[in-house]
Formats: sequence, structure tokens, C-alpha cells
Amino acid sequence: MSKDEVILTKEGLAQLQAELDDLKYVKRKELAARIKLAISYGDLKENSEYHSAKNDQSFMETRILILDKMLKKARVIESAALDLSKVSIGLTVILNDIEFKEKIEYKIVGTEEADVAENKISYESPLGKELLGKEVGSIVSVNAPMGVIKYELLEIKAT
Repeated sequence: MSKDEVILTKEGLAQLQAELDDLKYVKRKELAARIKLAISYGDLKENSEYHSAKNDQSFMETRILILDKMLKKARVIESAALDLSKVSIGLTVILNDIEFKEKIEYKIVGTEEADVAENKISYESPLGKELLGKEVGSIVSVNAPMGVIKYELLEIKAT
């Protein structure tokens, strides 16, 4: 993997493309209308609505540039074509927390689409790094603020 490469799943690519399209074709128009309205209020020096809208525009244009750059450098991982015998990016794992006897399911994804609330962890996270290349039955240990957490890899699947 190249240092500049952005690793994405098919779903992650679609989400970033949808965000970019929304920013370019919907939010830009909304923000332009907001700026136009703020200008109509008069004196721009003390016009907080105008300054707020211009600030939002700056953040939005920066996000558009970042997304454009990411999508140009994207490498899409097709989970259906992956070997299910070892953990790799794009696959889903089912783990057993050995101490608490809890099953946890995570999808291993690129950094840009990681979202713990959706059970998507980056391959660069401590747990992601430990899981890559492991086979079912492997025990992995991860250092966490509360101490070492041990997981048993129960299943690897494509989703």
C-alpha cells in the first residue's frame, strides 16, 4: 500500500462520493443563497451573518478539496474477491472478548471510513493491526487504557 493511497471499501467510496456530490451540488447553492441574503443586510464589516456564512463556505470548500484528493487516490477493496481464511481489509470479523465473554463484530476498513459507532474499525487502529493476517481461532491482545484486552477470532466473513 502506497503512503498516499486511500483504502476504501465499495460502500466507503459510495459514501464519500455522495458527500462530495452533496457539497458541490446542494450545499454550495444553499451557502451562496445564504451569503447573498447576508449581503442584503448591509454593512459587511459588522455583519455577523455574512462572516459566519463566509467561514462556513471556507470549511466547505476545504472539505471538497480533501474529498476530491481522496477519491483520486482511492483504492477500492472488493470484499467478495477476498480470501476468507485470513483477516484483511474489507472483511468482517466476529470476536469473542475473552474476559467478558462478549461477541463483537467489526468490519475492517480504511482510515477514512472508520466509525466505531457503526462497528467499522481502521486497519491502522491497534485492534485492526493485530487482526490483519490472522486466522480463525487466533488470540489477539490489544493494549487499552484499562489494560490488555484479549480477543479470540471466531469468524471471518465478507459483507
